[in-house]
Amino acid sequence: MATEEHSSGIDVWLKLIRAEGIGPTLFKRLLDHFGDVERILGASVFELTKIEGIGNKTAEMIARSRNAFDAEKELALADKLGVRVIHLQDQRYPPVLKAIYDPPPVLYVKGALCRSDNLAMAVVGSRRCTHYGTEQANRFSHLLASAGFTIVSGLARGIDTAAHRGALSAAGRTIAVQGCGLSNVFPPENKALFEQITENGAVVSELPLTYEPLAENFPGRNRIIAGLSMGVLVVEATYRSGALISAQAALDNNREVMAVPGRIDSPTSAGCHKLLKQGARLVDGIDEIMDALGHVGDGLKDHAGDAAADAQESVQRTLFDLSELNLSDEETGILNQLNSEPVHVEELIQLTQLSAGKVHAAVISLQLKGLVKQLPGNMIVKRHQA
Repeated sequence: MATEEHSSGIDVWLKLIRAEGIGPTLFKRLLDHFGDVERILGASVFELTKIEGIGNKTAEMIARSRNAFDAEKELALADKLGVRVIHLQDQRYPPVLKAIYDPPPVLYVKGALCRSDNLAMAVVGSRRCTHYGTEQANRFSHLLASAGFTIVSGLARGIDTAAHRGALSAAGRTIAVQGCGLSNVFPPENKALFEQITENGAVVSELPLTYEPLAENFPGRNRIIAGLSMGVLVVEATYRSGALISAQAALDNNREVMAVPGRIDSPTSAGCHKLLKQGARLVDGIDEIMDALGHVGDGLKDHAGDAAADAQESVQRTLFDLSELNLSDEETGILNQLNSEPVHVEELIQLTQLSAGKVHAAVISLQLKGLVKQLPGNMIVKRHQA
């Protein structure tokens, strides 16, 4: 974040959001109606009942509990843990997350959020995953991070862990969204990864610092993962995987949903195949993700304003700025031989004087980085900026 301070007036926000009966959707309605958190705290029961979804019983419950939360104790613990608490009206609050239907009124952040995180992709999947799933999550995250994307995931075992590690291995940024308070690390074995992420991105949560990782917290966590991202890539998922909740949240908020296919007899890919049957974009390389972003960017322009437009522009700028892609000598040599006309792979071998194995490996890498396309008949063509 830009500074090391909590949002101004955050104590008042904490008291209100922790009142009984108030969730993110109702909080947003209250804020839209009253315009100011302090006015909501001072509103009478009768005034509260004017809000859609608040009857007499709920209004009395809110009025009775809206000053019960010990905000001073919470902020003292946050300071001790190096966590900053920001609210919805803070300029540091992620603008794309702010635009979803039910944004978290308050966000706890350990690490740093920055403008470049507007260009983010979620990579999610099952906790119990196969070696194939781990490889693909790591590979896609590494390549996306190399291209300038921030990788968003949930710090869970399995695919999430592989996604974060893939981004870190590319010296990229990554954001972990926890389904518990930030005084906890879940799962506990990811404590070292937790700390790595705070040095190269951020760990965030909407929950009070000491909240335990209960199952009921994770659907809300998954909507934040989707809300922080331009699209959601599901690598491996069973029919009951929480990753499908992230995918649904992405659809609900006009994000692209993508899925990596797996073996048709593998239970760990059943959820991905279900998404593909329902219209998710099949992804087997970075090309498909790049092609999807035009649609996502156009949709987010109306949904999230200038921040989304900046992110879309950043996609194009980063992907076609070769200085940011860490190309090998072989990749650079091949790219220099390509233009708008397709070239046969055998001709590339002759032009570059490289071995067939090196040319094929470099072409695959360039495909994954979104720089070339392979056409039928082993023809290779350079991708150009739209």
